Amino acid sequence: MVSESPEPGAAAVWRRRDEALSVNVGGVRRRLSARALARFPGTRLGRLQAAASEEQARRLCDDYDAAAREFYFDRHPGFFLGLLHFYRTGRLHVLDELCVFAFGQEAEYWGLGESALAACCRARYQERRVARPRAWDEDSDAPSSVDPNPGEISDVQRELARYGAARCGRLRRRLWLTMENPGYSLPSKLFSCVSIGVVLASIAAMCIHSLPEYQAREAAAAVAAVAAGRSPEAVRDDPVLRRLEYFCIAWFSFEVSSRLLLAPSPRNFFCHPLNLIDIVSVLPFYLTLMAGAALGDQGGAGGEDLGDLGKVVQVFRLMRIFRVLKLARHSTGLRSLGATLKHSYREVGILLLYLAVGVSVFSGVAYTAEKEEDVGFDTIPACWWWGTVSMTTVGYGDVVPVTVAGKLAASGCILGGILVVALPITIIFNKFSHFYRRQKALEAAVRNSGHQEFEDLLSSVDGVSEGSLETSRETSQEGRSADLEAQAPGEPPNSKIY
Repeated sequence: MVSESPEPGAAAVWRRRDEALSVNVGGVRRRLSARALARFPGTRLGRLQAAASEEQARRLCDDYDAAAREFYFDRHPGFFLGLLHFYRTGRLHVLDELCVFAFGQEAEYWGLGESALAACCRARYQERRVARPRAWDEDSDAPSSVDPNPGEISDVQRELARYGAARCGRLRRRLWLTMENPGYSLPSKLFSCVSIGVVLASIAAMCIHSLPEYQAREAAAAVAAVAAGRSPEAVRDDPVLRRLEYFCIAWFSFEVSSRLLLAPSPRNFFCHPLNLIDIVSVLPFYLTLMAGAALGDQGGAGGEDLGDLGKVVQVFRLMRIFRVLKLARHSTGLRSLGATLKHSYREVGILLLYLAVGVSVFSGVAYTAEKEEDVGFDTIPACWWWGTVSMTTVGYGDVVPVTVAGKLAASGCILGGILVVALPITIIFNKFSHFYRRQKALEAAVRNSGHQEFEDLLSSVDGVSEGSLETSRETSQEGRSADLEAQAPGEPPNSKIY
């Protein structure tokens, strides 16, 4: 907008007192009557209306067009519409599309204080002003988007970019995606099904091994081996189950080693929880072999040492139960459950705190009421078991109160446990639903782009390094920021875009 200098001697009569004020705020043009502005002389537009000279008026606005007699303000046009309502009614309402601090700055610029706020908006304004920003997982009632996070897509792109300079990068990339993403292609789905089958077979073999008939058969074989002068360890396990165990271990070892060799970043490989689960699932087998070798080398050792090593072997065998966690790699629900527990540590901590307080209080009451009855409430620590079982509504019935006071304490313990357990369940369930929908959306995005856009991405990163990818991302972000902050000088403002 081109400004024109006033002629000499025109400062005294530069505009009439009753002349309407023409303003342009961010492209929104309005004419305000002098009578409406005179009601609020302390505001910026009120002082502009009462300005004695053009020079004084120019200090109150950003620009002035003497030919059109229009004052220009480079401010938020949405707030200006609320300002017009203020001049009509004398009350200012809070705008939801404006940050509370930006709203306060706009109100201060136009000469409005907090007293100008309408009674219906004053409490909400103060609440928003003192409230700190909260993440979506701190407020389960707030709606959140389930679209795939661009940051997650960027992580995938950064991982793929590492294959650009690697040897046989394209082949390694396809094999890695086949093993990591069950929805990537048909071979990846088949690989996932085989992996799930091996995990289930390993768990079934471990369960069958614990049956009494198998244990009796192994004990008899061990006695016969000792009588024949052979080592009982060689015949302790059933041959079929032992071969099945060897096959499962071979498959799990193949999976771990293949993922480690194909991983774009070995450091990130050992930081991923699912990869750590894969390592823990095969580690007990090799530790058992080393312990068995130690038992063989200590053939002349005392029976106490051999017994201790045997207990260590049994502990390593029990660690095979961690193989069930391998199903999380192929189950969206299990991964969502893990993410829910990770982001619900506050709620889980509060739940444990409430349970600990309730158990301590009701255990003390039950001990006081039942200590003379000899029914298992002999000490307060002994009452903790009863309090824990009662508050969690399990109720084994091994220890029960017999006095009226004890039964009242038990009733309060049970009712308190129901309330305490039910309080954080809704929050945790909402977070689980959010993570589940988000994970399904991310898998769908990768699966839908796997044949077209994702293939283009694979081709485009063949010669692209991670550093160049980061540089291009930063450049695009800076360009978008510059587009938002800059505007062509000759381009007229748009009254519809605020």
